[in-house]
Amino acid sequence: MNGLISAAFSRARVVMVALLMLLSLGAYAYVAIPKEANPEIPLPLFYVTTGLDGISPADSERLLISPLETEFASIAGLEAMEAHASEGFASVQMEFAPGSDTAEALDKVRAAADRAENELPDDAYAITINEINTALFPVITAVLSGPVPERTLNDLATTVQEELEALGGVLEVEIGGKRTEAVEVLIDPTIFQTYNLTFDELISQISRNNRLIAAGAIETGAGRIVLKVPGLIENLDDVMSMPVKVRGDTVVTFADVATIRRTFEDPTGFARIDGQPALALEVTKRSGANIIQTVDAVKERVESLRGDWPDSVQVTWLQDQSEQVENLLSDLEANVIAAVILVMIVIVFALGPRSAILVGLSIPGAFLAGVIGIWALGYTMNIVVLFSLILVVGMLVDGAIVTTELADRRLQEGDSPRDAYEYAAQRMAWPIIASTATTLSVFFPLLFWSGMVGEFMKFLPITVILTLFAALFMALIFIPVAGGVIGRRTPQSAQAKAALHHVEYGDPRRLTGISGAYVRLLHRAIVRPGATLLFAVALLLGAFGLYGQFGKGLTFFPSVEPEFMQVQIRARDNFSINERDDLVRAVESRLRDFDEIESIYARSMMSAGQGDEETIGTLQLDLIDWDERRPAEVIAGDIRGAVSDIAGIDVQVQTESGGPSAGKPVSLELTARNLADQTAAVETVREIMDRLGGFTDVTDTRPLPGVEVSILVDRAEAARYGADVSLLGQAVQLLTQGITVADYRPADTDEPVDIRVRFPAEERSLAELGNLRVPTTAGLVPISNFVTFQPTPRTGVIRRMDQRRVAFIEANVAPDVLVNDQVARLQDALAEADLPESVDYSFAGEAEDQQESMIFLAGAFIAAIGLMFVILLVQFNNFFQAFVVMSAIVFSVAGVLLGLLVTGRPFGVVMGGIGVIALAGIVVNNNIVLIDTYNDLRRAGQMPLEAALRTGAQRLRPVVLTSLTTALGLLPMVIGLNVNFFTREIVYGAPSTQWWTELSSAIAGGLTVATVLTLVVTPALLVLGERRIAFRRPQAGAEATAPAQAQT
Repeated sequence: MNGLISAAFSRARVVMVALLMLLSLGAYAYVAIPKEANPEIPLPLFYVTTGLDGISPADSERLLISPLETEFASIAGLEAMEAHASEGFASVQMEFAPGSDTAEALDKVRAAADRAENELPDDAYAITINEINTALFPVITAVLSGPVPERTLNDLATTVQEELEALGGVLEVEIGGKRTEAVEVLIDPTIFQTYNLTFDELISQISRNNRLIAAGAIETGAGRIVLKVPGLIENLDDVMSMPVKVRGDTVVTFADVATIRRTFEDPTGFARIDGQPALALEVTKRSGANIIQTVDAVKERVESLRGDWPDSVQVTWLQDQSEQVENLLSDLEANVIAAVILVMIVIVFALGPRSAILVGLSIPGAFLAGVIGIWALGYTMNIVVLFSLILVVGMLVDGAIVTTELADRRLQEGDSPRDAYEYAAQRMAWPIIASTATTLSVFFPLLFWSGMVGEFMKFLPITVILTLFAALFMALIFIPVAGGVIGRRTPQSAQAKAALHHVEYGDPRRLTGISGAYVRLLHRAIVRPGATLLFAVALLLGAFGLYGQFGKGLTFFPSVEPEFMQVQIRARDNFSINERDDLVRAVESRLRDFDEIESIYARSMMSAGQGDEETIGTLQLDLIDWDERRPAEVIAGDIRGAVSDIAGIDVQVQTESGGPSAGKPVSLELTARNLADQTAAVETVREIMDRLGGFTDVTDTRPLPGVEVSILVDRAEAARYGADVSLLGQAVQLLTQGITVADYRPADTDEPVDIRVRFPAEERSLAELGNLRVPTTAGLVPISNFVTFQPTPRTGVIRRMDQRRVAFIEANVAPDVLVNDQVARLQDALAEADLPESVDYSFAGEAEDQQESMIFLAGAFIAAIGLMFVILLVQFNNFFQAFVVMSAIVFSVAGVLLGLLVTGRPFGVVMGGIGVIALAGIVVNNNIVLIDTYNDLRRAGQMPLEAALRTGAQRLRPVVLTSLTTALGLLPMVIGLNVNFFTREIVYGAPSTQWWTELSSAIAGGLTVATVLTLVVTPALLVLGERRIAFRRPQAGAEATAPAQAQT
């Protein structure tokens, strides 16, 4: 390493040009790197669907789900499989290990689906496979609304969709709430008797006369003529003129027997924003596209289109992720500038302005070099990368401070700038390399964090490793070379020169001021090393005791003030879509009185997806700025109170989930061999949760109560009338949703429009079902002659997990209640509960993620400790000194707990755990430099007591400076303070700071205590080790002379 440093000083101009190029490329990379909110996590999650019109959930389970599960279960690497069987529909969701090869997993799923398709009924829908990717979630939603006809709003939305999908950064645009167009052929049931028509004749006429037939070609002497028979339906007139029945010269057409109209499919939901009909355009960006540029381009294009719209049509922007990214970037830049200023103030005070410039230069140098590495690896600038950069700001200057401080002392002794900085770089090279290696070693195990949380957090160790590796070169190459060019000796007073003499050659105890007080304290500590060690142990135990008594407990992930909330309206009844919409409107009207809600996007629906039967509607609430309103938890409580008197519904308020976990934090899975035991277990657990208290918005997945009507066919009796099950099915379909017989492409749309035959609306009722007649060879026959109507209990949606029926119970927790505490109370209560023997239960969701994270972080901490011990052993070649450094990690935990007590924060499993691991790497740095100086003095011949005192005096300034700069870099996040130098604003408690308060509090608190212990306890332990060696040597000498005396 010394050779590389010498070569750098001999080519100083080349090094300075390289530094300038590095800064320029880093600035370009910072601007060019794609920016987004959440990391793009490769999520091998696949959603497979199929269906069969009219079948019950039980039949869907038997005929569709079971064959699919049988094939999918054999796929290697499958971690979990969840299936939903509902009326006419079946879905299977498969989850592979996050980070797995998505393409390989998709190939396996497709192969299994192909095998399963042969086992499905012939008329089942084709199997569709959808890959779920977080990168394909919308980055912004544009809601078009206004009092205009539905077709007008549809046309505007379609135009906007086409224009936005033409933008370079946009992958696709989905229109939510848009009804599909259809052509209805309405036929009165009596027509079949009047014209002696059958269902097959009517239906086949449309399908047989809607074809384009390539009739081939005729070879002639003059050439080749291609023939075709154009028979595709082009417009409604083609349908109306189509023949239905021919008798003699009379041709009966559809115009004679049917009413044909172009309309929309029956509504399955309604959408509104602030009371006006609405359509939502969900914009998804391309992978790797810059979210800020993409969203700006989308808004600009929509604004350019609005000039041709009706004045009453409005555009509302929802869930704009680019605002979050811009805020984070602004916070990052403000934190970096604040850190540079604070560091330079401290260094100016301690070393002078030139040294401050050099140390301050290492921050943007390492910072931008890290950005280059992230950009080169193909990663994006996401929330985890941004906060990782903020986290390491204070650590980037540690090596530069150590080098610059030693060079400053050499300058005061008369060395030239080049000699001083070259000596400092070479002298401190291995201690700084060892310090950096130990810091990197604690983050290295985090690269192997598996699961969803690991994929989400892996960008933290990658970013830290890249930036700290760059900081190493800044400290040993670029900063020393720059110091050799611009460095100058700072004039010193006689008192300062005397202090320097005492530190280097004289008696350190004669120092005055803070340094003198510290040396005298250190002297008392090292003459009584045993008492000093006991004090450190007592501090550690006391911190654990205080936190156990007054601490805030344990959390999984930080709770961040949300920007929006979702209100779910739930009901356990079989409401029609219009009845559901009336209930949603009732809730919506109550919420318009809340001034803290900026906009309300309401949707009523028949199905919320994922087998959720109870949700009949949702309200997306965009809140005003966080500093102008009350906390979201308080607003949520008021919302529950405002709608509590609306009968028949349960209103739940869900805030956006921070971090990798989604859904409600408390999630319990119940499996049983039979439905009765499962239902009883769900009821028991609900009673326990009500008794314990602290749970809110509790839901379960028991089937909704209701009645289904089974139409039982007497096949033998039906055959006497010339009827069968197929004929009955066609009749019932005409009475309900109709029969799709063909499609055509109108000139005014690019999408095919279905042609559907059905009875008129007045003929589609439950009463008409009993009077339904089917055309047979004997004429129109009432179906009541060969069918019976039998009411049966409604099955609802059947849920299965890993090929077993399962029920879920999910809940939020009340404000000021920790999820971990509630889960622990529920676990204890369930252990004593009298559940049916066939019932098994397990906790999923946040509790499962928390347990997995705790296990991994504990293993990562042990691995980090092992790596650090190896590095320390290589550095010192001394077991005792390696253990001394490791003891500082243990004692620093006291500071972590005290820091959390001071800030009033709970210990976070993810953020607090990462903080402790990161702290371990930071704490050892100062100990390495201090012990390296102590060993150097001992090799020079100084006694242990003198070497320990002089080590403390010499390393006091760099140890305090490195710890102070690291703590100052974290201080804004600890207290939740943002100092924006561009807008000249000081903001306290912003949501962006809440993500990392736990982590920064853990590091800052631990570092503060560890610094004091490093300066006092570490020298005392070194002296204690010397005394132990001195005690053993005389004892060993006495044992050696005893046999000789016996022989004489």
